[in-house]
Amino acid sequence: MMAHRTFQLSGRSWGKAMAAEAARDGLGRVRRQISIESLLEWAFADECASIDFEDAGTLAPGYGAIGNAYLMAQRGALGCRIDGGGRSLPDPDADLVAAAVAMLPEGCGGRRMAVQIAELARARAMPDAFVGVQPRCEPKDWHVNPYGRRAKTMSLGIEIDSSGRKARRHDVQVCPVVYRPDGSQVASARRNYLQWWSALSELRITFEIHTNLSRWSVDECMPPMTPWKKTLAE
Repeated sequence: MMAHRTFQLSGRSWGKAMAAEAARDGLGRVRRQISIESLLEWAFADECASIDFEDAGTLAPGYGAIGNAYLMAQRGALGCRIDGGGRSLPDPDADLVAAAVAMLPEGCGGRRMAVQIAELARARAMPDAFVGVQPRCEPKDWHVNPYGRRAKTMSLGIEIDSSGRKARRHDVQVCPVVYRPDGSQVASARRNYLQWWSALSELRITFEIHTNLSRWSVDECMPPMTPWKKTLAE
């Protein structure tokens, strides 16, 4: 489940709006401020970076297993570069972002969360936390025929009505109902959102400490930690 956001794009898509300010660091690099969420969207959606878990037997389906370093080593062994189709390689910073995502610790969700982060970043989305969703009471099951659908009922048994001159038998029918989404679904989705948020916080701190990106400087901006609480307050 994911909650999508809409953007107005011009030219090449750059994810969410990025700060225009650029600062020169101690190594002389001019780096632009960016949030961790925008950085992930740039790496996976714009640069099409791939996650490499380094052991081919456990690679997630749909994710590339090679990066720039591997390709350069292979070209060096071959002694030439082959012209032809394909696409340009991701920016080196994008490969660093993908590598950091692949190395997420188990406490932040490990490989499962790494794959989810990449998928959400490519879709420019965040996990669905059922923000503002009110549980609805619905029939547990439906009976569908060419004339439409109606709620399925079940019998509780026969009841004898002796209020009149003659006793009558009534088949007592009830309609089982459920609440969707139920409490367990909402709780599970919000636990997943909190773990996603924690993983982004871990990545933000990682890039803040190592400052190994040549083009970007990750700022302190983070998605809301518990967006559903604001809705409840309103």
